[in-house]
Amino acid sequence: PAWASTTRDFWAPGAIEADGAFFLYFAALHDSRDGMCLGVAKSAAPGGPFEDSGQPLQCGDGFVNIDPMPFDDPDGGRRLLYWGSAGSPILAQELAPDRLSFLPGSEPVEVMQRHALQPYEGLVEAPWIVRREGRYYLFYSGDLCCDPDAPAYAVMIARSQSALGPFEAPSDLTGEWGSNVILRLSDRWDAPGHNAVVTDDAGRDWLAYHAIDPEGRFQPGIDAVRRPMLLDPIAWSDGWPSIEGSQPSQAEVTRPVMPSS
Repeated sequence: PAWASTTRDFWAPGAIEADGAFFLYFAALHDSRDGMCLGVAKSAAPGGPFEDSGQPLQCGDGFVNIDPMPFDDPDGGRRLLYWGSAGSPILAQELAPDRLSFLPGSEPVEVMQRHALQPYEGLVEAPWIVRREGRYYLFYSGDLCCDPDAPAYAVMIARSQSALGPFEAPSDLTGEWGSNVILRLSDRWDAPGHNAVVTDDAGRDWLAYHAIDPEGRFQPGIDAVRRPMLLDPIAWSDGWPSIEGSQPSQAEVTRPVMPSS
């Protein structure tokens, strides 16, 4: 976009196919101000080219405005955008019918607060919403995804009867410390998180996420953490999702069922 043509610092997009087009929401560092901004671009094809809307959806200080995730609420048809990080709550706000701006008169809703006393929840970010059997499930990540010396990142879960909450996490029901975490580090992978949920052709749900390989933390030639993408099946039981062992798998897993070519 013209407003980020000099910085060219783009983060963590989220896309949706709707109304005969593809909408790509992203975060970018503005050319003329500090802090990240949310932007949106539109294309007729999933591979682009995407045309930016011409101006940010909104800007703010630091890294509050990152990790956008668009979601169409089947209950009422609202077009929603979720985002958040950097000590802010995870927020959601209704989009206008053109999906290129927020609905006039709408306000952001806090759907998940940070919880300094819960593991990995001193910072919350990377929201992903799934609707299943009448409930809305909020997958989210937190604390430090990219510190090569002390990575502390994981995936948590909460659920609600409404897309805008209030969301209830397992610890709210049981009082058990740390029970919101469904995926944490293992002796093979550090800092798993920032997930998406995808469903294969057999109807099985999968968690796609990135993690850090302790044996190869950095991208070759640059001082940036390398984060390969991993994939694990999701199990559902008693109204909650889980990952086997709450850690990235190391044994062989049956691959997702995909369309035959």
